[in-house]
Amino acid sequence: MRLDDDLIASFKEFGAVLLPKVISESWVKKLREGVEYNMSTPGKYTRNYTDKTSPGGFFGDYCNWDRIPEYKSFFYESPAADLASQLMCSSKVNLFHEHVLVKEPGTQERTPWHHDQPYYCVNGKDTCSLWIPLDPVPKEICVQFIAKSHRWGRWFTPTKFVGIEYANKDEGFEPMPDIDSEIDRYELLSWDLAPGDCIAFNFLTVHGAPGNISKVSRRRAFAARFTGDDARFVRRSGEMSPPFPEVSLKPGDKLDCETFPVLLEGECERVINS
Repeated sequence: MRLDDDLIASFKEFGAVLLPKVISESWVKKLREGVEYNMSTPGKYTRNYTDKTSPGGFFGDYCNWDRIPEYKSFFYESPAADLASQLMCSSKVNLFHEHVLVKEPGTQERTPWHHDQPYYCVNGKDTCSLWIPLDPVPKEICVQFIAKSHRWGRWFTPTKFVGIEYANKDEGFEPMPDIDSEIDRYELLSWDLAPGDCIAFNFLTVHGAPGNISKVSRRRAFAARFTGDDARFVRRSGEMSPPFPEVSLKPGDKLDCETFPVLLEGECERVINS
């Protein structure tokens, strides 16, 4: 599937772009099956962000692709890696990890404003996440992205999704601004989504998400994360998430290893200037 040059240019300029109807119905069905299995047999990094006394439920889990066949086949057999290659204009694509985020009907918890790369053991500009909805997602509960924030040249301190700071922080990062108090200053990107659509965004793009105000509809999402040509391993001085304790790479190494396998490698045809 060849992406339009304008989409690639928008990804580079704005840091987030809607890719309509790029994931087939069969892959959406397979990912739904994988998520249901994931929720019934949670992994070691599973988090439930909703208190037992509160309505709804906010479930999160990641790094399960190697134990859940539906996830693994999606990474290796779907067009996702090729889409990421085109968007990054990268000749090589590594699997970084997957992240499942489910907000049940009535969930009040929002996903706080953050960007992903300060959490991660990766440096470089060639990064791409595909946020794939498995249910219809109206704009009012869609993830919101701050346009061009990946170009700010600022790295913000990671916090837990419940809003608590990590005990061990990287002192090289700055606190996240109070986005909500000055929301009119920013250009927000969000969309009405249908299964089959996805949002592609850079690891440095600042984003957050409302709760799920629907009383009947779930908001299941599968985020597939990829790195490209210039990605290199790094160990942050603060706590990282995911922690990847099994990885023995050294700072500056390419990510190529069993944990971050190469999904695609070859010549990149797409060179889009932004």
